[in-house]
Amino acid sequence: MKSHTHYLWFNTKQRQEIIDVTDEVAEQVRASGVQEGLVLVSAMHITASVFVNDHESGLWADILKWLEETVAPWDPGRYRHNETGEDNADAHLKRQVMGREVVVAITGGKLDLGPWEQVFYGEFDGRRDKRVLIKVIGE
Repeated sequence: MKSHTHYLWFNTKQRQEIIDVTDEVAEQVRASGVQEGLVLVSAMHITASVFVNDHESGLWADILKWLEETVAPWDPGRYRHNETGEDNADAHLKRQVMGREVVVAITGGKLDLGPWEQVFYGEFDGRRDKRVLIKVIGE
């Protein structure tokens, strides 16, 4: 079995952003030489997420608005976690909802995604260095 590891680094300009990483993941699958297997894409920070959805800017805005208004608004005085001197409890909660990682099948040396599906990095407490693990395994 083959294994290939790569890291993506992010330092977003905004506190919250969604970034399409599908092309970078596909490139690492190609570089691995794996024809049949799996690729794990995992956010390696507790205030960020990786998820699969549609690449449509209106949907991205809807997701960020839903997270901010319904799931966990940025309101430092609201959360006990912020009593430690942090102000990012909302980002931890948003990550819980959006998920830590995705696993995508590799078939014929390519990502086996459904129609409209893309892989995204969700940043909820940005403006500092963060990384994402891409781990390809298979034959």
